Amino acid sequence: MSPMRNSRAAALPAKLSRSWLLASAADEKNFAPALTSEADSVVFDMEDAVPADRKNEGRERVVEALTNGMTAWVRVNGIDTDYWAEDLAALSHAPGLRGVMLAMTEKPEQVTHTAMRLQAGTPVLALVESALGIENATAIASAPGTFRLAFGVGDFRRDTGASDDPMALAYARAKLVVASRVGQLPGPIDGPTLGALGHDLHEACKVTQSMGMTGKLCLKPEQTDGINRGLSPSESEIQWAHELLVAHASGDVVGDGSYLPRLARAQKISSLADSYGLWNA
Repeated sequence: MSPMRNSRAAALPAKLSRSWLLASAADEKNFAPALTSEADSVVFDMEDAVPADRKNEGRERVVEALTNGMTAWVRVNGIDTDYWAEDLAALSHAPGLRGVMLAMTEKPEQVTHTAMRLQAGTPVLALVESALGIENATAIASAPGTFRLAFGVGDFRRDTGASDDPMALAYARAKLVVASRVGQLPGPIDGPTLGALGHDLHEACKVTQSMGMTGKLCLKPEQTDGINRGLSPSESEIQWAHELLVAHASGDVVGDGSYLPRLARAQKISSLADSYGLWNA
């Protein structure tokens, strides 16, 4: 098994990852297509994707892949399950582990306990999927070990009875965005939009971006490119930022109260365009 990660995606820091592709650990055939896709980050999924009676097989499959040249994040089972401790024990020495996504995160100490069972510095992505998790999001974001927050939309909707209408989910999304800012984390990762491609996926990404979220989970490799495009600065934004920065460098400063915020936004857009390789897109 040789390293096969998409080189563009492999070079991008996970704090900037837009598309987070979940690859089921129920079959090792899912791993290679995920790693060679346009996904900024790949997550081998040992939780929802693997039935209870096959958890041990799924875990062995993931550890073998991460020991033989593959690199990925791994979604581990929640701390209240029988599998959590075994998942972490097995992953703690896997050389290809990039970080773990903790399912059903509801309290800050769950992230810290998870981080303590892994090699020092292994990032933990807290997947928040319940009303309790949303209410504790600020504490979770500030917990030692938390790298970034993600929104488990499906389970949250089941827990609360909310529909998939953006208005119905706006409070939860906003809570994760504000919590991430308070905890000085990168922007949170939105939940998946199942089966959406093309225009539908673009519209879903507009909701994600408008809420202030900067990543999105997905289950299909063919969704990754659309998410990357949908969560990147647009060509018109990049052009605007370039013009403002050129004018600023030449001393053409507009001295009104909105100038410094606009300059900061232009610098951020320019930095993202560099990171995502968008200048010549």
